[in-house]
Amino acid sequence: MKMNSVKITKGIFLFLLIGLYSCGQKANHEHTRAKELPVITLHKDSIVINKNYPARIEGKVNVDIRAQVEGYISKIYVEEGAYVRVGENLFKIDDRTYVEQLNTAEANLRAANAALSNAKLEVDKYSLLSEGNVTSDFQLRTAKAQYESASANVAQQKAAVQTARINIGFTLVKSPVSGYIGRIPKRIGNLISRGDTQPLTTLSDISQVYTYFSMSEKDFLAFNQQYQGKNMDEKIKNMARVSLILADGSTYPHAGKIELINGEFDTNTGAISIRAVFDNPGLLLRTGNTGRVTIPRIEQNVFAVPILSTMDMQGKIFVVRLKKDNTAERVSLNIADKEGDYYIVRSGLNDGDKIVSRELTTVVEGEVITPKAD
Repeated sequence: MKMNSVKITKGIFLFLLIGLYSCGQKANHEHTRAKELPVITLHKDSIVINKNYPARIEGKVNVDIRAQVEGYISKIYVEEGAYVRVGENLFKIDDRTYVEQLNTAEANLRAANAALSNAKLEVDKYSLLSEGNVTSDFQLRTAKAQYESASANVAQQKAAVQTARINIGFTLVKSPVSGYIGRIPKRIGNLISRGDTQPLTTLSDISQVYTYFSMSEKDFLAFNQQYQGKNMDEKIKNMARVSLILADGSTYPHAGKIELINGEFDTNTGAISIRAVFDNPGLLLRTGNTGRVTIPRIEQNVFAVPILSTMDMQGKIFVVRLKKDNTAERVSLNIADKEGDYYIVRSGLNDGDKIVSRELTTVVEGEVITPKAD
């Protein structure tokens, strides 16, 4: 009876031991099961990067309309914002003073011509008398000098007449170019003069517009290396067309062309000023508009890594890369640029590398990952 009890006890112990071992094996198997995560494969490619630069817009021609003579505004022919063509009347300045100046100048010219005629008679008279030895040479020379003086006075009075006519012409202010009228700060009855700091108005020719923007030294060097040419003029000719993003986020329908790059960097900002020109057939763009100039740049042999597939740790960007045995390792990236939802990476990765695309924070260094398609 005692021997049977011992056997039963040993059997129970062995059963429990086998059960515990099985549970341990099951738990250990569950613990070492590889985590299944989405993975993407990276390949080098040529990526077009669109760089945006804040820009201010100006009409190709912006003319301050100023008075050339002093007087009261007697008439305004245009309204603010109106489109005018070259040669159209803009303002009329009271010309009565200048008309009288012309009348005076013309009267003085007639008097000068009369004096010249009289001086000519004196020269003729003393020339005859001198030939007959009736009078001395001195009187003839005096007559000739008076004639020269009268002739000079005629020329002076002719100039005065011409000046008076020009001043009368200045009392009618005409448009020097075609364009849009800006603000008109002074109205009929206001006194104006050449010394006024504020123009009568500003006229903008916006058939084409200039967009001015600045580029950092780093961007400029990368931008400059894309285009062939022995000098900057040749490079500018080979540069790609640029786009303009308007204030509402829409893209302006006409592409522009870079036509001027400043000769030096601004020492305060470290940036260089660039000008692009855009055709403006619909006259949508006006002086004072703002926008963003978009310049395409091609990066050769780079990786486009989704930003969502990276993590930022202590100011550095990492991805989780899988080794050949599918164990995870963190790799720091050398970010060259950013385009949309992607980082552009030149180094730190190899063609064909597999990286975890999501749930990176759940991955432990050295952990085995079972890849699945993203």
